[in-house]
Amino acid sequence: MSVETSGLGALLIILAMALVTLATRWGGVFVMSFVPIGYRVRQFIHAMSGSVLVALLAPLAVTGDTGARLALLTTAVIMLTLKKPLPAIAGGILVAALCRQFLPGT
Repeated sequence: MSVETSGLGALLIILAMALVTLATRWGGVFVMSFVPIGYRVRQFIHAMSGSVLVALLAPLAVTGDTGARLALLTTAVIMLTLKKPLPAIAGGILVAALCRQFLPGT
């Protein structure tokens, strides 16, 4: 099956993705309403968020360019130092932008 990506087709694709996103988010809330939130479930939820983050960033650390690796390193150092995500993310973005601006091709 293929959908034309010009005109109305692109809008249909975006609408389908929005519906799937809403269904998974609302479905998760609905399913979790039946699960008692005890110690083990709370631990699982906290561990899951970290594992998703690692799953997203590990390939970037392995196959990324120098700018990506330095951005990850900067983000990690700032996060461990300040323990605040916003300055860490801003620092990582800044380092990636500066590396790509002044060290092209690395």
